[in-house]
Amino acid sequence: MKLIAMYLPQFHEIPENNDVWGNGFTEWVNVKKAKPLFLGHNQPRIPLHDDYYDLLECGVMERQMKLAKRAGIYGFCFYHYWFDGRMVLEKPAEMLQNNKKIDFHYCFSWANEPWTKTWHGAGGNKEILIPQNYGGEEEWEAHYQYFRPYFLDERYIKEDDKPVLMIYRLRNIPHFNDMIRYWNTCARKDGFSGIFIISMNRCRENVWKSRWVNASVDFEPNRTKAEMIDTKAALTPKDGGSLLWNRFAMKCIDYKKLNEMMLGKKHAKDHFRMAFVDFDDSPRRNTRAIIMKGSSPRRFGKYLRKTIRLSMQEENEYVFLNAWNEWGEGNYLEPDTRHGYSYLGQIKKVLDDLEKEKE
Repeated sequence: MKLIAMYLPQFHEIPENNDVWGNGFTEWVNVKKAKPLFLGHNQPRIPLHDDYYDLLECGVMERQMKLAKRAGIYGFCFYHYWFDGRMVLEKPAEMLQNNKKIDFHYCFSWANEPWTKTWHGAGGNKEILIPQNYGGEEEWEAHYQYFRPYFLDERYIKEDDKPVLMIYRLRNIPHFNDMIRYWNTCARKDGFSGIFIISMNRCRENVWKSRWVNASVDFEPNRTKAEMIDTKAALTPKDGGSLLWNRFAMKCIDYKKLNEMMLGKKHAKDHFRMAFVDFDDSPRRNTRAIIMKGSSPRRFGKYLRKTIRLSMQEENEYVFLNAWNEWGEGNYLEPDTRHGYSYLGQIKKVLDDLEKEKE
C-alpha cells in the first residue's frame, strides 16, 4: 500500500501574494492570526518548536521528507499552478527536482482554477487575478515540456510505466481529450506508455470521464462534507444529525460520522480513497468557517486502518492523505505543540500492524 500525502507549497513569499495581501505573506500569516471562536476550539495551531519554516530555505524539504518516509509515507503530491505558461509557487518542486540527494517519491496535482482573491466582505465574490486559459497544441507542448524533466526523474511516481498526474477540475478544460491525447503522444516519445491521469472528485462536482482518464480519487473531506451540508443542514443533535450550528453561523461537522460516510461509499478498481487528518478553515475564513469536531490521532489511525483495508479489498495500491501541511485548514500531519508526532506515529503503527498480519 502506497500512501501519498497532498502537499501545499504556499510557505514562501511570491510577488503575486505580496501584491494582494502585503509584503511577507505566506500561509503562516493566516495560521498565526487565528483565534479560538468557542470554548475548546483548537486555535491557533502552532508547529512544534515554532517551526514556521520557509520552503525556500536549504534543508527544509529534506527534513520534511525524511520525517514522512520514516512514518511510512510513500510520496508527496505537490499542488501545481500553471496559467498558460505563467507559474505560481513552483520553486519548492523545482528545488526538489534539482536536489537528487533527497530520496523520496513525488507527483503533481494540477490545480487548474483561476488564481483568485476572495472578498469575504462582499458575499464571497472572487476577483480573478490570473485567468486560466488552456489554448491549443502550442500551449499544451509548452506545459508538457515543463513537466518533462519531472516525469523523467526516477523519483517521480509512475503507474503502468506512466507518470502520475492528478487534475483538479477536468470539466474546466474545453478540449481535454485532445490535450491528454497530445500529452500521451509526447510521453510515448520519451519512452513512457503514456500519462496516468487521475481525476479529482471534489465537492458537488461529477467528473466527466473519458478513455483518457485512468483513475479517480475522492478529495476528502471536501466531497463528503459538501454532501452532509446539503442533506443534513436542518438537523440538530437531538434529531440525530451530525451538523451543528452556533451563534457565529459556523458549521461544525462530526469527524466520526463524516468518516463513516466516507467508508460507506463503494469504490471500484482505480477509484482511490483519501483519508484526512482534520479540518478547520477558520484561519482563512474566521466565523464563516467549517470546523471538524472530534478528530484525534487515535481516531485518524482507526479510520486510516479501515481505509487501507477497504482499498486492499478493492485491489487499489494507493491511498491519498489530506494533508501533509494544510495548516490554514487545520489539516496537517506535521508535528504541532498539541499532538507532537502522534499523527505520524499512527501511520507507522497502522502500516506496521498490517505488515505483521501478512506474516
